Amino acid sequence: MAGETIITVVGNLTSDPELRYTPAGAAVANFTIASTPRTYNRQTGQWEDGEALFLRASIWRDYAENVAETLKKGTRVIAQGRLKSRSYETKEGERRTSMEIELDEIGPALRYATAQVTRSQRTSGGNFGGQQGGNFGGNNF
Repeated sequence: MAGETIITVVGNLTSDPELRYTPAGAAVANFTIASTPRTYNRQTGQWEDGEALFLRASIWRDYAENVAETLKKGTRVIAQGRLKSRSYETKEGERRTSMEIELDEIGPALRYATAQVTRSQRTSGGNFGGQQGGNFGGNNF
């Protein structure tokens, strides 16, 4: 949709994804991604952590089920989606706004880890490759 803010964030999951289902049966997974910038201090010769950004994230349907099965607390991920602001009222009646990311894509970051990719056997809408062309070069992604 035009005008939406698309962001990419790299960080670690602060807890296991919480999987739930709407009354209509749609799966949704919610979790928080902590992204901490690191900078090199030339005076000390050390890498230093900056201030962490904690971003609440959600992902829907089959993707939510795959995320809940695959990603765990501490997993370093690369995530991309639409930045959304959500306004709410606290128990004390204070009005607050939080920033959240509604994910389009997420996967493990492979800088410090390896991953074994297994193609999901679920069959519902949203499998953009369908049965054709989904088997890239004979690999079972």
